[in-house]
Amino acid sequence: MVMSSDKHTRVWFITGTSSGLGRALAETVLERGETVVLTARNPQQVADLAASFPGRTLAVQLDVTKPEQVREAVKQAIESFGRIDVLVNNAGCEVAGVIEELSNEAVRHTFETNFFGVLEILRAVLPHMRQQRSGHIINISSVACFELGPGVYASSKLALEGISGSLAGEVAPFGIRVTSAQPNGLRTEFFTRSFVLTETQIEDYKPLINEIRQGVQEVINGGLPGDPKKVALAITKVVDSDNPPARLALGAYTVETIEAALEFMKSELDAWREVSMSTDFDEIAADKIQIVSIPQHKNNL
Repeated sequence: MVMSSDKHTRVWFITGTSSGLGRALAETVLERGETVVLTARNPQQVADLAASFPGRTLAVQLDVTKPEQVREAVKQAIESFGRIDVLVNNAGCEVAGVIEELSNEAVRHTFETNFFGVLEILRAVLPHMRQQRSGHIINISSVACFELGPGVYASSKLALEGISGSLAGEVAPFGIRVTSAQPNGLRTEFFTRSFVLTETQIEDYKPLINEIRQGVQEVINGGLPGDPKKVALAITKVVDSDNPPARLALGAYTVETIEAALEFMKSELDAWREVSMSTDFDEIAADKIQIVSIPQHKNNL
């Protein structure tokens, strides 16, 4: 099975399309004349969108933390349209709080949704993309990877960044591309639907939790800069591209945050260079070091 180069025949499989970025992306793709598998924990929430584009939509139930639903959703997509050309791992959640107090249940829930759920979908979709010898995977990461705020949300997205890079090298020989998209805060329902802030019982952390609570309230009142529709358009440009990026910064704040993070890393590297370079065997000349490692895909670096 070979994917057509005509974008109007592509089939997109998008997780979390009931609201937010997932909904905006689904609408954008459908308006372009393409086909979308609309997934949501409650398919009734996307029934209106499916009814507006008959013949080019399939609404399926999907909780990414339930492997049996993942397999069934992919099966239905293949049975209905014969292929999946673009996979967008968009579904996500955040349980915020300080690491000292976050319960194992809260941490596991975050990783089950943001990381292990993605793994399940990748394992279900990749056999079809390999058979096609084509496809594009978009993993929705976050600017949080470069901020490292309180809690484990950034950690779950950093894990996603890691498998995105590893996967890119594994599947490149099969014509499959992988892009990690890193939006800044989007004006969506995320903070009222998918965000939970745990209370602290430790007095030392109360100022931090209060600061987070205040920031979330400002966000709910419209304080976030990201436009979901514009992000959706940017993602379609990446998928249309003959040379898509391995990582896509989305939003001015993300660009500025990444630039600041790179400068900080470089300054620390320079400050500690002598110590860093002192840990090899003495007979190893720094200008002749050759590290033997597994093959690396150029876009992983």
